[in-house]
Amino acid sequence: MKHKILQYDPYLKPYEKDFDLRAERLKNKLQELLPQGQSLWDFANGYEYFGLHQTPDGWYYREWAPGAEAMYLTGDFCGWDRHAYPMEKLENGVFSLFIPGKDTLQNGMKVLTVVVHEGQELERIPLYANYVVQEKDSVEWNAVIHTAEAYPWTDEGFKPKSKLYIYECHIGMAQEEGKVGSYREFMENTLPRIKKLGYTAIQIMAIMEHPYYASFGYQVTNFFAPSSRFGTPEELKALIDRAHKLGIAVLLDVVHSHACKNTREGINQFDGTDYQFFHAGGQGEHPAWNTKCFNYDKNEVIHFLLSNLKYWMTQFHFDGFRFDGVTSMLYHDHGLGTAFMGYDQYFSMNTDVEAVTYLQLANLMVRQGNPKAITIAEDTSALPGLALPVKDGGVGFTYRLAMGEPDMWIKLLKEVSDDNWNMDYIYYELSTRRPKEPVIGYCESHDQALVGDKTIMFRMCDSEMYWSMNRDNDSPIIDRAMALHKMIRLVTLSLGGEGYLNFMGNEFGHPEWIDFPREGNGWSYHYCRRQWHLADDKNLKYQYLNRFDKDMIALSKRLRVLGKTDRQLYISNDQKIMAFRKGEGVFLFNFHPTWSQDGLEIPMPEAGTYRVCFTSDDFDYGGHGRVYHQDYETHTRADGTPVLQIYLPCRTAVVLQKV
Repeated sequence: MKHKILQYDPYLKPYEKDFDLRAERLKNKLQELLPQGQSLWDFANGYEYFGLHQTPDGWYYREWAPGAEAMYLTGDFCGWDRHAYPMEKLENGVFSLFIPGKDTLQNGMKVLTVVVHEGQELERIPLYANYVVQEKDSVEWNAVIHTAEAYPWTDEGFKPKSKLYIYECHIGMAQEEGKVGSYREFMENTLPRIKKLGYTAIQIMAIMEHPYYASFGYQVTNFFAPSSRFGTPEELKALIDRAHKLGIAVLLDVVHSHACKNTREGINQFDGTDYQFFHAGGQGEHPAWNTKCFNYDKNEVIHFLLSNLKYWMTQFHFDGFRFDGVTSMLYHDHGLGTAFMGYDQYFSMNTDVEAVTYLQLANLMVRQGNPKAITIAEDTSALPGLALPVKDGGVGFTYRLAMGEPDMWIKLLKEVSDDNWNMDYIYYELSTRRPKEPVIGYCESHDQALVGDKTIMFRMCDSEMYWSMNRDNDSPIIDRAMALHKMIRLVTLSLGGEGYLNFMGNEFGHPEWIDFPREGNGWSYHYCRRQWHLADDKNLKYQYLNRFDKDMIALSKRLRVLGKTDRQLYISNDQKIMAFRKGEGVFLFNFHPTWSQDGLEIPMPEAGTYRVCFTSDDFDYGGHGRVYHQDYETHTRADGTPVLQIYLPCRTAVVLQKV
């Protein structure tokens, strides 16, 4: 069978012709794009040709703007004379300009492009601008000339760890003060925390320049410019270099699913048309996000986006990407209101086959540049093959996000009382995968930390967090919340994926929410920060959750949990008990709110002695100390099954390791 995906999932056999078409489209697109012998990595060099480039004799500036009748470069260097530097129109919509004199343009100078379309002169920021700054006390942004000496990288030979424990983060919010944090502050203050907790990768949001801070970086205007509100490009490089020195991989939250509608500072209508990068008319409008949708069938668009990925890999040493909004890319209706209950919905007229081809190209190109690069797909539709190699009929991502897991937890916490939680349902939701497709498990997303929603901890505690997180304060609400917070994290990490993700601050139950500065809150940064001091305060209970997270990750590494096949041992919905083997550990969970199990018999994978090596009920984690770190001997049932008798308190997780 030529498509291995059909072997992995026989239910896909009726759609063999769709996979044939997928392979044929990719083959044809590669032939269109690449001359004989060229690779996608060689092809994706747009940033080396287009944009502003200094030479010993002067400066070259080039743009692709097929809808423009004429173009000019203006700025500080010419007193903002709009017509002093006209560009020459070449073939295929390319414009070019040579400016004599190496020092004609200098660092810090502001520049803009003037595009003439249908007789109108339009101000635009260069498409490949590498540094874009907002004017003080103004809504306007300008490109800034930014050249620098080659950065002195010290990370040669760095490779990401094979097991991913991802710390999702936002540079601007990663500090205590009511302000926008910087790359340097993150490097000096936050990276050491992440290293100490044991995470092996960071996934950074909001790096690609975006004018609206509250968009979380998901409305990009300048695809080649790291956000200037956090500092300079060199400071971002220093952050990544330091992370690599600490053994931490760095992933970019890349947004190729849509783009900001802004025209002056964005790529929308750069050449005066609405179809340069995007679909024309209504097809180019995202109805839910009020953004523009790319035309992935256009070779110039593919060149722009692939060049963008290569740029971040080569110039900034990113180790891979988390692709945002993949569902929106895959379907013409962007997956809005679609439940995806049957395979027919993945192979229909609604599927954007051009987007599928682009994502295959992106994954192939990224691997050509770095075989160890990581790509993660954010997709709610569960498209078959998304995280399978392209050669097997897949789309090529390394992982897909297990987006159903946080939905499950929030649904249980909102709608189901603790004593009605279904253990079979939880086990199934956490352990079920598409065949051969690795996932990144997580129990809450960054969206749940925003105003209008609640994190797991805040949902369980609400205002009680303000009064009862003191170490000496007894509160049944806080007691329940801390117990479930730990259990949910441990069961999700151990069972829910081949990798694990946590959003910044949630590991210690960060209170309240994220609220970006806006008119409704008086443009305050009070809720747009992380209160690290709470986790450091020895008088508060946040320290217990922080310590639990650190030790949980260390345990997972020690027992080699990630990437191993789970084996269900015992499930009881009446008792609210779940037990399974994963890696070298046997994981026991008692989710019952009141029923502690004495003499509970659990079938074991093999006979022998098992030692308690971890429990969520330890005093060090804010528990009640009801579990002793001791050894247990199995005995054998009449049917030959080795079983172990153990005391398993309510709302407690226990991990055993065979001695």
